[in-house]
Amino acid sequence: MTKQDPQELLKQKHEQDEHKRQFTNFSRAVSGHSEMEAGQEFSQDHVTDDQNRMKSVENKRA
Repeated sequence: MTKQDPQELLKQKHEQDEHKRQFTNFSRAVSGHSEMEAGQEFSQDHVTDDQNRMKSVENKRA
C-alpha cells in the first residue's frame, strides 16, 4: 500500500475546490442565476394554501 502525503492530498483538494468554484461562477454567469441555490427550495417563507388545507379537512370528514 502506498502512503500518500497529506499535504499533497490537501493541495489536490484545494485545486479541485477552486476548479468547482470557477465552474460554478461560469455556469451562474451563463444561466443568469435562473435556478435556485441549493436549499432554497425548502425555504421557510412558504405560504400555506388554505384551499388545499380545507379540502384535506373536508376529505377527512367524508
